[in-house]
Amino acid sequence: MKKLYVTRHGLTAFNAEERVCGSTDLPLTETGLRQAAEMAQQAAAFGDIERIIASPMLRAQQTAQAVADVLCLPIETDIRLREWDYGDFEGKSRLTSGFPEAKAEFGVKMPGGESVFQIVHRAYSLLDELKTAPNTAILVCHGGVARVIDSYFHDMTVDRFMHFFMGNCEIKAYEF
Repeated sequence: MKKLYVTRHGLTAFNAEERVCGSTDLPLTETGLRQAAEMAQQAAAFGDIERIIASPMLRAQQTAQAVADVLCLPIETDIRLREWDYGDFEGKSRLTSGFPEAKAEFGVKMPGGESVFQIVHRAYSLLDELKTAPNTAILVCHGGVARVIDSYFHDMTVDRFMHFFMGNCEIKAYEF
């Protein structure tokens, strides 16, 4: 069995403010940069990471750079790891009326954004490729994408999907 590691980027201002952050390309905060540096040390301790693949978004690239600096590996950028486009909900409070319900409508696009099925299509296509790749990778992505990645490896009810959470710079390990 081959491992795959997945991490979410470090803290951004929108994360700290509990605002919806999908397509807004924000940098990490000072806390986020520290989280990334700490996570990079944890990733190095695994001893088997041979590839770093990151979302093109700034917050993921900054997080991936911390890992690259420690592991001395290049960062591969893959657009399929970019965060969910939350459309009209972007930048609003996570408690905004209708937001949780919109996330649960898998086949319906967020107003002005993407549907869950669109994220599944792009993330699963990358995972299918990685399944047959020879190297162990760490994916540096986002909370919405991490939720979809988890569904690739575990059956998820709608309730589990809706309540899945991955902390900033938390690392999850999966096996193909």
